Amino acid sequence: MTISFDYTGKSVIVFGGTSGINLGIAESFAKAGARVAVCSRNPDKVNAAVDLLKSHGSDSCGYSLDVRNIEDVQNAFKDFASKVGEIDIVISGAAGNFPAPALGMSANGFKSVVDIDLLGTFHVMQSCFQYVKKPGASVINISAPQAFIPMMMQSHVCAAKAGVDMLTKTLAQEWGGMGVRINSISPGPIDKTEGMDRLAPTEAMRKATVQSVPLERMGEKDDIANAALFLSSDAASYISGIVLPVDGGWATAGAGAHMIGAMMKNM
Repeated sequence: MTISFDYTGKSVIVFGGTSGINLGIAESFAKAGARVAVCSRNPDKVNAAVDLLKSHGSDSCGYSLDVRNIEDVQNAFKDFASKVGEIDIVISGAAGNFPAPALGMSANGFKSVVDIDLLGTFHVMQSCFQYVKKPGASVINISAPQAFIPMMMQSHVCAAKAGVDMLTKTLAQEWGGMGVRINSISPGPIDKTEGMDRLAPTEAMRKATVQSVPLERMGEKDDIANAALFLSSDAASYISGIVLPVDGGWATAGAGAHMIGAMMKNM
């Protein structure tokens, strides 16, 4: 279920917005009347996402880019701003992940996730500033429970997402005087996403995951989209610098996350 918000006349750009949680966010803003741009590396996915957003009546566009390249990010902002005039909302959700123990992971593998998640987020944040330095602008970083719950097989993601959350809080301080609000959303186990398929590839792991969530269900992509719609709305005008878990209480059950890590270790 998507909660009703009106974003008519607003402009939104979503990095990583062509699949999973981030596409769900982009789609919800499009349904709410916003002009939405999506960005990711795969041009075919970009085109498919743009077609989907246009089917909801959104005057949308897309950019094939790698957030690890700051010039790509800067060019996307520049082009989108030339089309819409002002950018009101920025969602930074590009991410990489694969389960691996620290001793079984290459330095390049660790670096790749840190570069996409953390450095990529920094590139988006730094590049967006000139377009969002106004009261009412909203910037949302998509984080993960690994930022504050240590999980085996996830040392790279834990390190990267912890950095993302601290970047959120630091820039909320630095940019708050201009009226820019910056927050993180930390999704829990979300059904029918690539991330969940990787972290819980078997039925036994899915069952264990559900059992570790206090609400005893996986989340839906709309659950994250609703949080993004709320945090970007006037109803959240005094909310900045937070990390919002949207996880059915999963963040309170760190033992459950540890249990999943132990299961993955013995795959």
